[in-house]
Amino acid sequence: MNYREEALSYHQRGRKGKIEVVTTKPCITQRDLSLAYTPGVAEPCRDIEKNPDDVFNYTAKGNLVAVVSNGTAVLGLGDIGAAAGKPVMEGKGVLFKRFADIDVFDLELDTHDPDEIIRTVKMLEPTFGGINLEDIKAPECFYIEEELKKQMNIPVFHDDQHGTAIISGAGLLNALEIAGKKIEEVKIVFMGAGAAGIACAKFYIELGARLENIIMLDSKGVIYKGRKEGMNPYKEMFAQETDLRTLEEAMQDADVFAGVSVANVITKEMVKSMADQPIIFAMANPDPEITFEDAKAARDDVIMATGRSDYPNQANNVLGFPFIFRGALDVRATQINEEMKIAAAKALAALAKEPVPYSVMKAYRSQHLEFGPDYIIPKPFDPRVLLWEASAVAQAAIDSGVARQKIDIDAYKEQLEDHLGLSRHVMRVFINRAKKAPKRIVYPEGEHEAILKACEIILDENLAYPVLLGRKDVIEEKLDKLHMNIMKGVEIIHPKASPNIDSYAKKLYSMRKRKGLVESEAYQWIRNYSTFATMMVEMGDADGLVAGLTQHYSDVIRPALQIIGVRPDVHRVAGMYMMILKDQIYFFADATVNIEPTAEDLAKIAIMSANTVRRFGVEPKIAMLSFSNFGSSRHPLADKMCQATELVRQFDMNLLIDGEMQADTAVVPDIIEDVFPFSELAGKGGGNVLIFPNLEAGNIAYKLLQRLGGAVAVGPILMGMRKPVHLLQIGGNDEIDIVNMTAIAVLDSQSEDESMRGQSSIDLLVNHGD
Repeated sequence: MNYREEALSYHQRGRKGKIEVVTTKPCITQRDLSLAYTPGVAEPCRDIEKNPDDVFNYTAKGNLVAVVSNGTAVLGLGDIGAAAGKPVMEGKGVLFKRFADIDVFDLELDTHDPDEIIRTVKMLEPTFGGINLEDIKAPECFYIEEELKKQMNIPVFHDDQHGTAIISGAGLLNALEIAGKKIEEVKIVFMGAGAAGIACAKFYIELGARLENIIMLDSKGVIYKGRKEGMNPYKEMFAQETDLRTLEEAMQDADVFAGVSVANVITKEMVKSMADQPIIFAMANPDPEITFEDAKAARDDVIMATGRSDYPNQANNVLGFPFIFRGALDVRATQINEEMKIAAAKALAALAKEPVPYSVMKAYRSQHLEFGPDYIIPKPFDPRVLLWEASAVAQAAIDSGVARQKIDIDAYKEQLEDHLGLSRHVMRVFINRAKKAPKRIVYPEGEHEAILKACEIILDENLAYPVLLGRKDVIEEKLDKLHMNIMKGVEIIHPKASPNIDSYAKKLYSMRKRKGLVESEAYQWIRNYSTFATMMVEMGDADGLVAGLTQHYSDVIRPALQIIGVRPDVHRVAGMYMMILKDQIYFFADATVNIEPTAEDLAKIAIMSANTVRRFGVEPKIAMLSFSNFGSSRHPLADKMCQATELVRQFDMNLLIDGEMQADTAVVPDIIEDVFPFSELAGKGGGNVLIFPNLEAGNIAYKLLQRLGGAVAVGPILMGMRKPVHLLQIGGNDEIDIVNMTAIAVLDSQSEDESMRGQSSIDLLVNHGD
């Protein structure tokens, strides 16, 4: 299938197009219907009539943007009409939703009359929280936006103008820093004097560029004082007193080229004629003004950005509009002003200098991304863009006086994580609890880049005091390569050179001498990083251990069992996963350690799971899973789960548990309430702690839910150890997983403090677990 066929199939298959409307409230029963529509809907109507601002509380207006176009300048296709432009506008809606969780209605207006567009959009103000103008040709687009901004009290933003300007502006700030040049001194050549070109030039001036240093060209050549052909008031702003007439002449000794025109207008010779370390932003789509290969062939010192994803430094508008509108909507801004645009650009420029998460490199199939000539703009799939840019825009709106709602920006950054999914919110709750009493956590794989990146987040959050095992020179070299400065916040210990190695070896020997360990072996064992780290925890030199990126579970668990051991009330350890879906949280056990547990083992796993879940602030509701429902199948495997249930009840009559039951009975409230109303879980919303009959079932279930159901798996959370030891998945490189497990290790360590046990449960987790 060629690319055209693939694109057509993408839009046509299944439900036609790319968007749909999904309800956010239930409409299943007669009661639901009466609340959603008449007569219940009259109540919010009455409140909004009395207080118009209540529209933000009772309707979707505060999260709803109109994407408005008349189809007169669609991509590089030109004036193709409103209907033909609809796929683009639907696509815009997809990007708003995917990157900033903003809902969109796309509105294609079949008119070329600017005043008709203005009148129509103005009448839509009661419906929408913001207006995104799209693919409207110049110069009409300037007039339409200017008038709507004057007449409307909600944000109006023409993305073709300002999106390109903001993203390329962020890239320009970083490119100039790399080149060692000042924005107020550089000579800038613009090719293209339409909506994007003029907006970019204006924005670069806002960033510090000087009008007299800008040469702008259109299809007729240089825009100069006195030129008559193809001029309009917007181009006239950039007319210069100059003898330059051609692009070739303008490029001589230029520091910066910004193109939003057509393909292949720049030659290698023009690039060679530019100043040292030239900056070329060839942003024509789909083909740039010069290819990346040709520009690099002409000058190896060129810093280049394009509009394409297959070249470095893509100036992609999706880095702008979703996050700008997110920040503007959340403070109920009356407009998107220059201060907010500058804040967005500077936030993006600053983010590009931060170490890039593994998850981002994985999404782009890149081995390494770091600030430099080939990475001056963040990637759209970097989840941090939402947190950095939206919060910067919101703060700028507050500071510049256009925000109708003042907010605490630090709290807002945490709220933004909700838009990234329940998993981010849940872990934010855990991190906030953990950071109230940070603990000393040791990482045996301290030389691993993912551990180092995680430590930067851990230190920023004040979550823990990291201890890295490894060679100091190797760690320092990697930190330098990653442009990270965390040496003051971490402790580095090389086990083989540690002054504690003798005392640790003697302690190990004393613990294992009657279990076959000779003294010389103890000295060999303790040089192993995992063994050394485990002994640190045992000796009280660390409060917890997090490991497993380069080791199998057994290689981490074995020394932990040999040195630390299990709690006095525990027969064997078990592993649990927290499975986070879009709006639910479940806990699966055992999915890591016990292959074929007995009824007694399962009862103890259930009790350990309940205690662990409570420590996280969630009230456990345990379902003992089988292929049978409450004796429907008489079989030893089903009997085992029933026996385990009774054993748990004998241990703790107040623990909410039932079984044996099938998986859907456990998680679908209607089944357990309608078919098995006698169950302890009936009327309780079903189970949230699922105990599997064996490791095979548990492991298969969590991996299927993770891969096919889109759940986020946090774990394995090792239960039953006398001191905190927690595992990472072998081969994992995502620093966020390491941060999450560190938070759990800190919480585990805190649990020994009675004051932490008395802390109230986390309402959000309880609600989602119901």
